[in-house]
Amino acid sequence: MVMNKSSLLFVICGLLFGISSISCSQNTSSRIGQVCFKDKCVKVEVVQKEEELHRGLQFRRSLDPGSGMLFVFQKSEPYTFWMKDTLIPLDMIWIDSGRRIVHVEHNVPPCVADPCPRYPPGHEALYVLEINAGYAVRLGLQLGETAEFRLNAF
Repeated sequence: MVMNKSSLLFVICGLLFGISSISCSQNTSSRIGQVCFKDKCVKVEVVQKEEELHRGLQFRRSLDPGSGMLFVFQKSEPYTFWMKDTLIPLDMIWIDSGRRIVHVEHNVPPCVADPCPRYPPGHEALYVLEINAGYAVRLGLQLGETAEFRLNAF
């Protein structure tokens, strides 16, 4: 098969794009672990890179039952969340540096129009756990309850 310079360039670019896509997806993939409350655990995707923290669960059409996303921040602050471009209703659980629940927002609906409502916790937190709406009640989560993190190298 004969290739001209532009065809060869196209193939090389395609290969480089494929390699960089694999590399990028591996570098930005989140860790998986569990957050447990007493004897009930939630399988979590752990995010802590800035772009992951900003993206969160945006554009996802579903969240597996019994699973969630754990946001891990660099320092404790009263992090305000919103549901811009989030398609599924969620419960949000703010957890402090002692791994105690300091605030819970139940049944937060997707944002349907700008400006999106904001959900401030009123307390400093180092972690925020997002799970399917209604699951916090089914887990029986209470303010002050302690979470156990079962995460690799955490």
